[in-house]
Amino acid sequence: MDIRRLLRTFALPLATVGLLVSGCTTGGPSVSEPEAPGAAGGSAPSAALAPYYGQKLDWRECGVPNFECATMKAPLDYAEPEGESIKLAVSRVKATGPGKRLGSLLVNPGGPGASAIGYLQAYAGIGYPAPVRARYDMVAVDPRGVARSEPVECLTGPEMDKYTQVDQTPDDTAEADTLKQAYENFAAGCEKRSGKALPHVSTTEAARDMDVLRAVLGDEKLNYVGASYGTFLGATYAELFPDRTGRLVLDGAMDPALPARELNRDQTAGFETAFKSFAADCVKQAECPLGKKSVADATARLKDFFAKLDASPVPTGEDRELGESLATTGVIAAMYDDGAWPRLRSALAAAQDGDGAPLLAMADSYYEREADGSYANLMFANAAVNCLDLPAAFKSTDAVFTAVPEFEKASPVFGRGFAWAALNCGHWPVPATGKAHPIEAKGAAPIVVVGTTRDPATPYKWAQSLAGQLSSGRLLTYDGDGHTAYGRGSDCIDTAINAYLIEGKAPQDGKRC
Repeated sequence: MDIRRLLRTFALPLATVGLLVSGCTTGGPSVSEPEAPGAAGGSAPSAALAPYYGQKLDWRECGVPNFECATMKAPLDYAEPEGESIKLAVSRVKATGPGKRLGSLLVNPGGPGASAIGYLQAYAGIGYPAPVRARYDMVAVDPRGVARSEPVECLTGPEMDKYTQVDQTPDDTAEADTLKQAYENFAAGCEKRSGKALPHVSTTEAARDMDVLRAVLGDEKLNYVGASYGTFLGATYAELFPDRTGRLVLDGAMDPALPARELNRDQTAGFETAFKSFAADCVKQAECPLGKKSVADATARLKDFFAKLDASPVPTGEDRELGESLATTGVIAAMYDDGAWPRLRSALAAAQDGDGAPLLAMADSYYEREADGSYANLMFANAAVNCLDLPAAFKSTDAVFTAVPEFEKASPVFGRGFAWAALNCGHWPVPATGKAHPIEAKGAAPIVVVGTTRDPATPYKWAQSLAGQLSSGRLLTYDGDGHTAYGRGSDCIDTAINAYLIEGKAPQDGKRC
C-alpha cells in the first residue's frame, strides 16, 4: 500500500465519490437509540452492556514492530444490546517514555471509511511528536464497517473500475439516467454483500464503540485527535458523553448543523478555493500546463481540458482510459496537500500530451485501488456511513438539474460534478438514522477545534461554526493551504496542540498561526 495515502486525512469530496460515494456528510444520533450507559469514570453500565464494558482485550503481536493488536466486541445494535455483537479491530503502541503516562490517545484520520489502524501504524504511532508519544499509548480502532472491522463490501474490482468511469457530469436526461442507474447498482451491491452490518455503521454507533473502548482500556476520560470526518466522530462522542470527554483535538472540522445539500455545496466551494491557490502557484512556475496568464485563464483551461476528456478520453497504457471523471478525481486528490502540486502539474502536462497514466495513478491512489485491480473498502464504508448519518441531499435527477447552477456558482470547475455526486444517497437501501443539528456538548472539557483557511475538504467556516456550537470550543486557526494542520509543518500549530495534549493547557480561543 502506498504509504503516502495513509498519511493523508480524509473527508472525501463529492466529485470523486458521490459517483462513488457522497463524501464528508454528517449527522446526529438516532432518536430511537437509548441513552448511553456509564462506565469507568461515570455511572455503571446497564446490565445488558456490562459484559462489553467489562471485557478484557487479548493483545498480541500483529506483524508491525512495537504495535499490538486485539479484537473488541460491541453490540451490533445498541437498541438491542443483548442481541448480536460486532467485532472491532484495535491496535496500540505503548507510551515510549520518559515521563508519567497520561493514558491512551485515540486517533482517527477521517473518511468516513479510512482505516484508523492503518493510519496509526503508518504514521500517528511513529510520526506524532515525540513528546506526545512519550506520554500516551497511541491507540486506534477501525470503526464498524471499515477495513478490519467487519468491512462493508459493495462491488468487485472490475465493477468498481466501470463505476469510477461513469460520466459524473450528465449533459442530458439519458446520461443522468445512466448515472442514476450506477448509484442504484452500487447501493444494491452494498445491500447484497454487506449483510447485517449495513444498517449499523452510523457515526453515533461508532462513537458509542469508542466509549466501550475507553472503558476497556481503563481510562477515566477519552483523549482523542480526530481529523476531517474524525472531527464529527469526536464531536458526537462529546455530545453523548460530555462527562467522559478528556482532551479532544478536532482538526479540519466539519459542521454538524448543516444538512447534506449545504455540506456538499460548501465543500464544492472549498475545492474551488484550493484550486485557485494551486492555479496561482502554477502560473508562476517555469512550466505550467494551464498557461501562465492568470488564475482565471488557468481555470478556463482546466474546464476546457475536462470537456475534451468528456468527449475523447486519452489512453493510459492499460484497458482503462482517462476520461473526465477519473481526471477530476486525480486533480481533487492533489488539492489535499500543496506538496502534491508539482506532481499534478506533471500529470496534467502528460495527459495533455496524450498520456493519461500519471493522472490515473493519482485517482487510483485516492480510491485505494491496488495494483491487482482490487479496491480497499474506503469507498464502500464512506457511502454506508454517510447515507446513514444524514438524509440524502437529492432524491431525483430533476432535483439535481435544478441545483446545478447553485453548485456551479460555488465552483465553476467542480460544481456540476459535485452536485451530481450528491445524488448517491437518494438510492440507499437503508433509511438515514441521523439528522443535522448543532452540537453543544455542555459540560465537556475544553475542545480544541482547528481550521485551515484554505482547506479544500473541510472549509474554514465549518471550524468556526463548530467551535461556536461547542460550549467549551476553542478555535485554533492555521492560515494556509491543504487539508488539516496538525503535523503538517506549522510549529505554531504543533506547539499549541502538544501543550494541550501533554499539559492540558488549551490555546486561547481565536489563536491564529
